[in-house]
Amino acid sequence: MPRLLIALCSVLLAAPAALGQQSYPQKPIRYVVPFPAGGIADVFARIIGGRMSESWGQPVVVENRAGAGGNIGADFVAKAPPDGYTILMGSIGTQAVNASLYGTMPYDSAKDFTAVALVIEAESLLALHPSVAAATPAELIALARSQPGKLTCASAGVGTTSHLACELFKSMARADVTHVPYKGNVPAITDLLGGQTSMLFATMPTVLPHVKAGKLKGIAVLGAGRSPPAPEIPALAEALPGFEVNNWVGTFGPAGMPAAITAKLNSEILAVMRTPDVQQRLLTEGARFTPMTPSQFSAFVAAETAKWGKADPRNRHPRGLTP
Repeated sequence: MPRLLIALCSVLLAAPAALGQQSYPQKPIRYVVPFPAGGIADVFARIIGGRMSESWGQPVVVENRAGAGGNIGADFVAKAPPDGYTILMGSIGTQAVNASLYGTMPYDSAKDFTAVALVIEAESLLALHPSVAAATPAELIALARSQPGKLTCASAGVGTTSHLACELFKSMARADVTHVPYKGNVPAITDLLGGQTSMLFATMPTVLPHVKAGKLKGIAVLGAGRSPPAPEIPALAEALPGFEVNNWVGTFGPAGMPAAITAKLNSEILAVMRTPDVQQRLLTEGARFTPMTPSQFSAFVAAETAKWGKADPRNRHPRGLTP
């Protein structure tokens, strides 16, 4: 009889939690984007959040908490209750790169999050202001070498993928280019459009429309080969063999989030990303979607972290990359 009572009490105590997970969500969800509005993380958080709101009947509120290369927003989610009501649109920077770039981190990217779903992998593009006297990667390299420190390279901030690409370009091209960090891709693109800077490495969805409109010059993509949305633009690897930088964003929750909630979020995000209109958008904007389970995404993030952890230490200082 005592054993039966203990078993019955265990079932009764576990029932509310299990019921809560089955009926999730029961209140609004906060979807934190650790970058300013307008970048790929923000755009796809709003697409996914809007579809989830329609499907689940609960608001999904996108909240931009930018700063410190995304660390501020990511840290907010890392310290939130693991109940599925605060989730993160993390990036290669917040989840894989920053741990190797910053001397101190407010969170442990390997231990403080639950991997939910990879959202997109976005190809990137090297764009120039029209006033820059270069139309090809070779011409840009020659110009940069002939005018040390004169060309300026905008980035979304210290430690971001655009900054890493800029530093990699400087190293492989053996050219002195001045780095100008911003608080996100959007202000960096705005100043490039206005001629305040010379060049920018940015994700294709955010910068390709400006290239097609003739407001910027797209002279190279950053993948291993040419990109289907812009096959006329050469890969930078054609001029600098081995140059390749890719960007990705994905959804995370705090560590310890229940498996049932993680699975439900994963299923819904994958369903949204598979819709025809989203697939068409990815195709035209130079991005791709690879469906992954939470465990597959966790392994993907671990592999990315290990890869960037092997980055050349000469490009780093105790607080990150040299600005």
